[in-house]
Amino acid sequence: MNIDVRSAREGGLVWRGCSGNCDAEDGSAGTLADGNANPGDKLEGSDAAPDDPVHLKRRVGLFSGVALIVGTMIGSGIFVSPSGLLERTGSVGISFIIWMACGLLSLLGALAYAELGTMNTSSGAEYAYFMDAFGGPPAFLFSWVSTLVLKPSQMAIICLSFAKYAVEPFVSECEPPDALVKLVALISIVMILAVNCYSVNLATNVQNIFTAAKLVAIAIIVCGGAYKLILGNTRHLQEPNFASSTATLGNIATAFYTGLWAYDGWNNLNYVTEEIKNPSKNLPLSIIIGIPLVTLCYALVNVSYLAVMSVSEMADSEAVAVTFGNRLLGPMAWLMPLAVTISTFGSANGTLFVAGRLCFAASREGHLLDILSYVHVRRFTPAPGLIFHSLIAVAMVLYGTIDSLIDFFSFTAWIFYGGAMLALIVMRYTKPHAPRPYKVPIIIPYIVLIVSAYLVVAPIIDKPQWEYLYAGAFILAGLLVYLPFVKWGYSLPFMDKITVFLQMVLEVVPTSTTFEY
Repeated sequence: MNIDVRSAREGGLVWRGCSGNCDAEDGSAGTLADGNANPGDKLEGSDAAPDDPVHLKRRVGLFSGVALIVGTMIGSGIFVSPSGLLERTGSVGISFIIWMACGLLSLLGALAYAELGTMNTSSGAEYAYFMDAFGGPPAFLFSWVSTLVLKPSQMAIICLSFAKYAVEPFVSECEPPDALVKLVALISIVMILAVNCYSVNLATNVQNIFTAAKLVAIAIIVCGGAYKLILGNTRHLQEPNFASSTATLGNIATAFYTGLWAYDGWNNLNYVTEEIKNPSKNLPLSIIIGIPLVTLCYALVNVSYLAVMSVSEMADSEAVAVTFGNRLLGPMAWLMPLAVTISTFGSANGTLFVAGRLCFAASREGHLLDILSYVHVRRFTPAPGLIFHSLIAVAMVLYGTIDSLIDFFSFTAWIFYGGAMLALIVMRYTKPHAPRPYKVPIIIPYIVLIVSAYLVVAPIIDKPQWEYLYAGAFILAGLLVYLPFVKWGYSLPFMDKITVFLQMVLEVVPTSTTFEY
């Protein structure tokens, strides 16, 4: 089968594969290589149409869905964040309450997302829901911020954490050099990109394996803590220290940022809805299994830490899990840095997996470069979107730090999480008869919306910083791009040539492709 470029249409290319003598102008539809063209039912979204053989295929089952949620949520946060949360609250009791509240908030938010995801089974999560509820401009602003900042910064944070713990065992008695940490982080990004571009099945298998491995690491910590508790080492758990807490409304919100960073990823499955088998069943079921599992793991891990370390020791530790291992595991202490590297690598893999789908969904609607909605002609992976996200993550690894990226990420992300709750509430009134295989109690999105508003406003009131202004300005700056390039349809004259060149180099085609066999 030979593939020839015939024409450009609306910024995308129509490809026709001809074998032998065929009419080059014949626009007749082809079928899938196996002869099947399954349009899917209404709840399953739009699978391959008869003239649309190149598309994202449904390969994510229930186990892979749970693994994607658990694997992206359990990253470096639970191995590092407890110290930051204790420092900001000054109380074991309050910090433990915040850990549980973060899990409950993540579950409530994810249940609301389950309704959104079964109403609209397109990939892209918030982007698709904003399009349905509010129209183009809010959806574009989300894709603008998420594509250029949120998803790449999330991946950069995780890969920097991975690199730090991968390098640390080989550096004696000192902090690992920044240049070496960043080099290892860059190598990890390239490896994860290669896996995700090569095969969806390979990416999901990697996610499944690394999720299982990190759960084993969690089990080691929990069993170690249980052993110390059986021996009677409960003194650090007996005093919750509510009275001595230094928490204020503002630093409770920032403590939530620290905890919620450890839980982030609860909405990631909604980004790949088009690739979930039977999403009306498996999407909510994956959420109901995955998030309580993560919350239980986090609760047990925090109890285990306090069974081995004092509050001050946890607050002073840069990596609580590593300190835990040094205290309890003796010659096997190397297992904890290994656990962190495994956990962060799996989390970074899941983050890139979903980030490419956001690019795909937004560019398919004309809100990003057309090339980002193209799919590899043989592997059916959104390779351009994956590469684009990875390049921005590389830039952030080179020029950013973990702490600054986390603060910007958390503040900005909860603006859009609140927006998604508002979208659900609005569509209950504007689209009352839309199919809803799963329907969440309406009080849940209201609760998450109120909490989201608190998490955005409280830190600004308590401790105003220029970073919050920069974040708001960057979001609004997206309108300067939206108006000329999306609203008014202006196109740069050289973009068609760049699109054709990238299409040839990457071997990708738009999902509206027509093939002939």
